[in-house]
Amino acid sequence: MRVPVLRLTCLVLLTVAGTALAACGVDPRSDASGDHTTSRAAPDGMTLRVEPVAEGLEHPWDVGFLPDGALLVTERPGRLTVVDDAGTHAVEADLSSVYARGEGGLMGLAVHPDFASSRLFTTCQTHQRDGKAVDVRLVTWRLSEDRRSATHVRDLVTGLPINDSGRHSGCRPTFGADGSLLVGTGDAADDPTVPQDRTSLGGKVLRVDPSTGRGLPDNPFANSRDADERRVYTYGHRNVQGVAVRPGTGVVYTTEHGPTGFDEVNRIRPGHNYGWDPSRGGSNTTDYDEDVPMTDLQRFPDAVPPLWTSGESATEAPSGAAFVSGSQWGRLNGALAVVALRGQKLLLFLLDDAGERVTEVVLPAEFDDRFGRLRGVRSAPDGALYVTTSDGENDAVLKVTPQRH
Repeated sequence: MRVPVLRLTCLVLLTVAGTALAACGVDPRSDASGDHTTSRAAPDGMTLRVEPVAEGLEHPWDVGFLPDGALLVTERPGRLTVVDDAGTHAVEADLSSVYARGEGGLMGLAVHPDFASSRLFTTCQTHQRDGKAVDVRLVTWRLSEDRRSATHVRDLVTGLPINDSGRHSGCRPTFGADGSLLVGTGDAADDPTVPQDRTSLGGKVLRVDPSTGRGLPDNPFANSRDADERRVYTYGHRNVQGVAVRPGTGVVYTTEHGPTGFDEVNRIRPGHNYGWDPSRGGSNTTDYDEDVPMTDLQRFPDAVPPLWTSGESATEAPSGAAFVSGSQWGRLNGALAVVALRGQKLLLFLLDDAGERVTEVVLPAEFDDRFGRLRGVRSAPDGALYVTTSDGENDAVLKVTPQRH
């Protein structure tokens, strides 16, 4: 197969926090406000090399990196796959309880930092019993030495809400700089009180001990009598599918689906509310009302505004997120990489030193609409980005590296 080389032909600066920034060749779906100026910017002589390293997959949701360079991949229908120098092969594991429907199934994956000795990894997965949806849960597994099988170690956290349709299942685990396990969850699009209810695990970012699943003692609500509230890091979210930790700072960033438009990138502030409330302040406890602001600053004046929003007229459906790392990336080193499902593109968000403002968004133009829906992105130890496609037929894992000429 010919490996496409993609040129960074366009630097796009979106409107952020009400300030109009410059743009070049903007796709209207990427414009946060419809009010922008245009300018030309040099691509610094950089191209992107995009190489398929695995094909023939079905909704690969996430990628984990093993110490010997192999990849561990989750596929949403309930399959684990290893990609190594010998090719692609299935991992035998009892995944018969996975409830693979709609947006739910075998989803996010986090390889434990001590994998070289423990061989542990944790997945997010929807769970069924006798064909009926039970919950979304975090499950820890141990991969065999030959990488041909995985055994169940423990159900780490159970009881995340689930919708029979699989809608708003989340679910992305990522290890924090301090070894904690951070988990972005969906609100299940059913009970409208879930996002604002700190005793529910839906519509949250959780922070748990990866050995026990308990909330950590320095969590914002660690003194709560409720075990689930002790796990909560932030609340008031709709459907968090990307969680990334900024290198050198430990600060957490997430991506989140809006209802129609108003997709978000958020900077996570422990203990804070992110303003999604389909219950309208508790006045509506039966109908999941999506005709409410994504971040309701009138009802919740202390809610955290998004770092970036796609705005009213654009729907990107952002999914995975990871920080670009390595001097080979030039001025893109340190950018937040986000992939989009509906938008079918890769977005690279450049942040200011404090990490509190988006200064620029770089769109590799040839990536846009070329590989279909994009679900996951992870940064490998060598700085390469790995992106997964999510069209359902002949999906792929793509390796993305910068090239200078």
